[in-house]
Amino acid sequence: MSASHPKPTRATPAWKWLLALLSLVLSALLWVSGLIESLQRPSVGNALSLRQLELAVEAAPAMAGPFQGLLSGPTPAESLRQELAQQIEAEATPPTAAQALELALLEIQTGKTSQGQKRLLDLQSQVPPEQRPLLQQLAGKGTGGDRWAWKLSPFQGQLVCAQLGSEPPCPGAATPASAMRALVRLLGISAAPVLLLLLGLSLLVRQAWRRWRGGKQQAPALLGPPLDLLDATLLIAGGFVVCGELLTPIFLAPLIQAALGSSGLGSAANPGAPASALVQAITVLAMYGGLMSAPLLILWGQLRHRGPVPGGGWLQWGWRPLRTAGLGAVGQMLMVLPLVSGVGWLMDRWGGINSGSNPLLELVLNADQPLALGLFAFTATVLAPLFEETLFRGVLLPVVGQRYGGGIGVLVSALAFGLAHLSLGELPALFVLGLGLGWLRLQSGRLAPSVLMHGLWNGLTFANLLLLAG
Repeated sequence: MSASHPKPTRATPAWKWLLALLSLVLSALLWVSGLIESLQRPSVGNALSLRQLELAVEAAPAMAGPFQGLLSGPTPAESLRQELAQQIEAEATPPTAAQALELALLEIQTGKTSQGQKRLLDLQSQVPPEQRPLLQQLAGKGTGGDRWAWKLSPFQGQLVCAQLGSEPPCPGAATPASAMRALVRLLGISAAPVLLLLLGLSLLVRQAWRRWRGGKQQAPALLGPPLDLLDATLLIAGGFVVCGELLTPIFLAPLIQAALGSSGLGSAANPGAPASALVQAITVLAMYGGLMSAPLLILWGQLRHRGPVPGGGWLQWGWRPLRTAGLGAVGQMLMVLPLVSGVGWLMDRWGGINSGSNPLLELVLNADQPLALGLFAFTATVLAPLFEETLFRGVLLPVVGQRYGGGIGVLVSALAFGLAHLSLGELPALFVLGLGLGWLRLQSGRLAPSVLMHGLWNGLTFANLLLLAG
């Protein structure tokens, strides 16, 4: 059932039509160019693959019997060496010194000793003088190498310690405790998702069986803000895309950089130095807050003179009872998980599109400060779900659905949701996720379950990155 929408009482000014048309044209240009640009943006998938293989090598001493074959394969070090060599060969830019060092040590560890030693000696010409003694020592051509002259990851430090031997004791050497910790993390990113997928599939089958036996369930009335398609266009195309995605970075980014520089945190205080994880996290939070401001102000302006607010509010949040909202969010997320995973697998296998990922993923993967991780987590699991669900499931879905049916509203909102992330390779999976979020909004009759599901989804992704990063 769809709620009837009040008819407009006066003619729409011509300037609103012109502004909406201009916003649509600019939005189309921005989204198309963003999708094309995503093909050139680096994907975090390669880094995730390497991290998982490194974790398998770290965990190998704690595994025995069939577990090693299931979790890491028979020769995890060789698998990592091949993957790293392929990624380095495919890159247009030369590898970093740390990457070349890791590959050389893996070659030595997997029996390609002469090849690895040659790579270590060749690397000397590419690094500062203070880093060369370690290379000579690792290649067996010198003594007194200084590991601390290098900026290495914990895994790379373990490779160095393994090559140097145990005399004197190497502070970064692998231990039974570190191997067990790596095994727990490996289980968290490999076994746990499989269990969730199986649970989601069982829930999907159960839901299909119940619908087949009990017939189609009657959805609640689709209530939403008293806006028309023109209002929704101005809100999303004008407020979100043009003001948020286009103008916010132009005007807000210099102000954030200046503020961070004056506080001693930004690059202005250390010209040429890479931004710290904390600076990146503050920047992401401030930029996202700026992106939210214009569309939320526009929405407030559109609703403030629309008469008395109905029960449940214009957006029908429906947070209470929180228990049913939470259970609905968890159940829907589990059922959507195998569908999104299946679409992602098909894209990897037959899609042929290798586009860049959300840059936030790589920032989280490489962050090494707890406060920075907390800010990233707040942006990803609280701000983003609240804001995006307000626009796409709180406004766009009911506005479209009240005119063309709830199913069309779910489709349109899912497509807009997927396009807004500006990643061509991730678009199909995001579209399916948007369908799940929209269906939950439609069937529950309230917005809160969709917000909770979105937050849980982002939280799972965030937790997976933390496990990989260690």
